Amino acid sequence: MSFLIRVQLPDSPGTLGAVATALGAIGADILSVDVVERAGGVAIDDMVVELPSGRLPDVLITAAESVAGVEVDAVRPYAGLLDTHRELELVEDVAADPADGLAIFAAGVPKIIRAGWAMIVGPGADGANRLAASTAAPDMQTIDVPWMPLARATVLDGEEPWVPATWRELGTELAATPLGKPDRVLLVGRPGGPMFRAAEVARLAHLAGIVAVVLPD
Repeated sequence: MSFLIRVQLPDSPGTLGAVATALGAIGADILSVDVVERAGGVAIDDMVVELPSGRLPDVLITAAESVAGVEVDAVRPYAGLLDTHRELELVEDVAADPADGLAIFAAGVPKIIRAGWAMIVGPGADGANRLAASTAAPDMQTIDVPWMPLARATVLDGEEPWVPATWRELGTELAATPLGKPDRVLLVGRPGGPMFRAAEVARLAHLAGIVAVVLPD
């Protein structure tokens, strides 16, 4: 089974290699490594690894943290590998069918930002209406979003009163970005984490800004 493990590690030569060696020692096969963020001498990396049948994901935490200075932020099941060309492909897909662009964009975002779901919301009479959503997105047509309109991409507090109870129970990390205008917003959720890093939010905002150009008003 494949798992996504997010690690914080010293941004110094040899540290990532030491983590890879420690994971290999427990039989974990590293399928991909993606640098999420680097700042202040610390790197945040996402690693997709395959564990042998019968091994529990806890062994990934123990192995990674056996390397000095390494901390594991989160471990969760992961299906599929990161496609580094997916962002360009998603923009092309939206441009090819702008009338259905919201649905195409919502469906594609979780694969790029490694999220559980994505939802696009717009103004409605009783809060915000769901305009489009990915598979696994919460099944709700309206949502109370007191932070709209939204001026810029941001991480949202998953413990705020507006957050549905089921999202809080799942420990859902949330991020949002305007999609061409402040009252049309892309909302992204990661049940169980890990938290959205500043670099990921910036990436989300950049992608939304590009796609917004080809979306109909």
